[in-house]
Amino acid sequence: MTRIFSGVKPTGHLTLGNYLGAVRGWAEVDQHRADALFCVVDLHALTVEHDPARVRRLSRQAATLLLASGLDPERCTVFVQSHVDEHARLSYLLECVATDGEMRRMIQYKEKSARERARGGSVRLSLLTYPVLMAADILAYGADEVPVGEDQTQHVELTRDLAVRFNQRYGHTFAVPRATRPDVAARVMDLQDPTSKMGKSHESGAGIVYLLDEPDVARKKVMRAVTDSGSEVVYDREARPGVANLLEILAACEGGNPEELSGVYESYGALKKDTAEAVVEVLRPVRERHKELVADSVYVEEVMRAGAERARGMARPTVDAAYRAIGLLPPAAEGPTGGARG
Repeated sequence: MTRIFSGVKPTGHLTLGNYLGAVRGWAEVDQHRADALFCVVDLHALTVEHDPARVRRLSRQAATLLLASGLDPERCTVFVQSHVDEHARLSYLLECVATDGEMRRMIQYKEKSARERARGGSVRLSLLTYPVLMAADILAYGADEVPVGEDQTQHVELTRDLAVRFNQRYGHTFAVPRATRPDVAARVMDLQDPTSKMGKSHESGAGIVYLLDEPDVARKKVMRAVTDSGSEVVYDREARPGVANLLEILAACEGGNPEELSGVYESYGALKKDTAEAVVEVLRPVRERHKELVADSVYVEEVMRAGAERARGMARPTVDAAYRAIGLLPPAAEGPTGGARG
């Protein structure tokens, strides 16, 4: 059976972009067709300046929202990355296979480090090496597919390279995964800046619809979305990114085609109104289920505990095999009283 791994980073509140571009597909398709693991990748949130209490709070919220979005722990594995030691164990081995040049070519590192240097600062070493941790997240589970947005495709390519290199040098140990992307709304853009992705950690939330926004708040953000010069509703990502973003969001919410929808509307106002209502309706069941789950914290805790235990059982044999393959001495077996045998 195909195995899938993907995750969300708790650096901010989950957004409409996270839902339409990834999480909904996990719930409606992936968990039903594959052996699927979905992870709150909290270790990745430590690569930048952060408030520890906020990371814990957002990690719990993200796990709860994954369940509220329809992930079924009877069908898939939902867990928190730091609860499974194998991620960190494997990450160091892969750092010993990756090169400095590969890390410095990663687009996100280049962009963030350049911004910090311009401000006279520097970034954490973990920002340079976190693509290796992402590779460990994937390879530990023998994943065949990694559903990602287009901005993460480079990291999956690195994962493939590291898996092949490790296998060639030390013997076949890892499955070589491939990136997969949904057809529509793989990358929902910011409503106020339709040339930028709708990101969780954007300084201004004016163009971001969060999954837990109240209906009136979500509706208002869509109605205030930036459009383009002119008044004709045309689907053209390059020339009219604002209108194209609205059409893609509407298409993703209602299961339509953005190009075909463009012929339905004669004004930006009508398009915004229908898109706003579609967003409110698509998020309504998520918000309602989230409210129920928050009231049942024991259930969420149990899902996370059971998910981590199941994930650990999947990852440990592969990571142990990697330790043996690369040349590390296995720990001495313990006897009945805890001492080493033999």
